[in-house]
Amino acid sequence: MSGLRFVRMGFGADAVEYQEAWDEQRRVHAARFQDEIPDTVLLLEHPPVYTAGRRTADNERPLDGTPVIDVDRGGKITWHGPGQLVGYPIQKLPRPVDVVAHVRRLEEALIRTCAEYGLETSRVEGRSGVWVLGDPVETRPAIGGLSLDFDPRLTDEEFDPRLNGPEYAPSNAGQRREDRKIAAIGIRVAKGVTMHGFSFNVNPDNKWFDRIIPCGIRDAGVASLAGELGRDVTIGEVLPVVERHLRDVLEHAELKPRVIEKTPAA
Repeated sequence: MSGLRFVRMGFGADAVEYQEAWDEQRRVHAARFQDEIPDTVLLLEHPPVYTAGRRTADNERPLDGTPVIDVDRGGKITWHGPGQLVGYPIQKLPRPVDVVAHVRRLEEALIRTCAEYGLETSRVEGRSGVWVLGDPVETRPAIGGLSLDFDPRLTDEEFDPRLNGPEYAPSNAGQRREDRKIAAIGIRVAKGVTMHGFSFNVNPDNKWFDRIIPCGIRDAGVASLAGELGRDVTIGEVLPVVERHLRDVLEHAELKPRVIEKTPAA
């Protein structure tokens, strides 16, 4: 089937409960596998919820016992909620599936979206998602009066930023001029069809991330489009821009199966 279909499930007062969206993903996934529908992107907002991917460690979850929904995607723990645009692209890929290429396409669409607003974003090697890069380490302000050479997040395995005040909070990474993630990506591929996808921080209250170790990363933080631009930006304003760039990237991608290198016979 050709073409890419967008389904706007619900925003604001009509935000979609996570379980409801997960059930809809599975329904659409089954229909796409059977070629009953074209590639489909579900777009929505969630009420506040923490979700944990398969690699989430126990010490990355909320310390206060806040409930977490364990899901079947890759990646670690994150938060979804008001002010965050969530997208679930359900797309059939050629086999063997190239998961990394799919992630890179989602990143590219969101990088282009940020660029349209005048915000330069990038990838960080070894860390999926879309990032606002921080200043060079030597020019960043010291945390708690300490040199960054002694940043306990990097040198002390027992250090927990959630117990050490706002100066270490992920939501304050911009003030510290550190790398900060503006869009997270976590996917699953089953039967050659993708599930889950991305969460793009448009104008959320990023303090929700301070209860967890977002994506299991202790030495960086989170950002929002509104916060980086210094002005209000709404989901309604960003939605058509994200759709346009997703359509351009996903429809015009030259999908190829992952290349499997065979070990030469001895």
